[in-house]
Amino acid sequence: MPTIYVDADACPVKAEVTRVAERHDVPVVFVSNGGLRPSRDPMVRHVVVPGKADAADDWIAENAAEGDIGITADVPLASRLVEKGLQVLAPTGRAFTRESIGMDVAMRNLKQDLRESGEIKGYNAGFTARDRSAFLQALDLAVRRALRENRG
Repeated sequence: MPTIYVDADACPVKAEVTRVAERHDVPVVFVSNGGLRPSRDPMVRHVVVPGKADAADDWIAENAAEGDIGITADVPLASRLVEKGLQVLAPTGRAFTRESIGMDVAMRNLKQDLRESGEIKGYNAGFTARDRSAFLQALDLAVRRALRENRG
């Protein structure tokens, strides 16, 4: 059975993840550095890790396995999960894949260098209703694919 692992700190699609997981009867693990509102759903687990940098990322990367699904906006974590054979989605519904992750990492590093040098500002685009809809559709497809491959 595939599990959905969510990098839950500042994740804007927690409710959507839970809704799709319930529909498909798939377990979810929300991993964060701080407290999250607990769920009464027995298929939803919350893991709180120490507040050190990348603790949630490390926990997810150590516990997730091939065939699982990862939800994160963090490109370095996405890279680690793609390497392990997970399907990985950003909260916007954008998939991180073996074909795209090299460019994703390069662009992230370039933008970080440009922000640090003052060449660009560090503003992220706002999260939109279109992003939420695209995420729901992408996650539903990813779960269906994972379930199909797991039966395979």
